[in-house]
Amino acid sequence: MSEAETRLFPLRPFVGASIAVIRDDRVLLAARANAPMRGVWTLPGGLVEAGEAIADAALRELKEEVGLDAEMVGVLPPTEIIQREADGRVRHHYVVHPHAALWCGGEPEAGPEALAVRWATRAELAELETTPGLADTLAAAFAKVEAYRSAGGR
Repeated sequence: MSEAETRLFPLRPFVGASIAVIRDDRVLLAARANAPMRGVWTLPGGLVEAGEAIADAALRELKEEVGLDAEMVGVLPPTEIIQREADGRVRHHYVVHPHAALWCGGEPEAGPEALAVRWATRAELAELETTPGLADTLAAAFAKVEAYRSAGGR
C-alpha cells in the first residue's frame, strides 16, 4: 500500500505544517504534485514527523519542496481540510498549521512534491485555484509580516 493510500479513510486527522514565505508584496506558492488536489496552488508544506516541532516541520518541508530557507516570523491560525465520500465517510482529514516567514534569498525550484512554483501577488491569488482556506491564511500571513516589520523586523 502506498503512503497516499494509507492516508485514505483515516481514524484520526493527520497533522501538517506549511509556510507562507513573503518576498516584498508576493508569496511563494507551489502546485501540488500529489493527490488530493493535484495541480492546485498551495503553500509549501507537509506532514509533521513524530518528535518534530511544527515550526521545524514547516522549514524542513520548504527546503525539501522548493530548496529555500526562510526567516520564521510566526505561527498562523490552523486550517482544517476534511473531504468526505458521498456516503459521509471521511476520505481525508488534515489539520494544517501554517507559519509566516520572510524570504532570505535564492530562487525556488520545484522538487518532487511540486509540479511548479511561483511568486504571486495578492491580486494574482484571486485568479488561481488554491487549497481550502488559503486566502484567509495568506491574509493573516501578510498581516503578521507587516506587524513584524512595523516592530523593527526586516
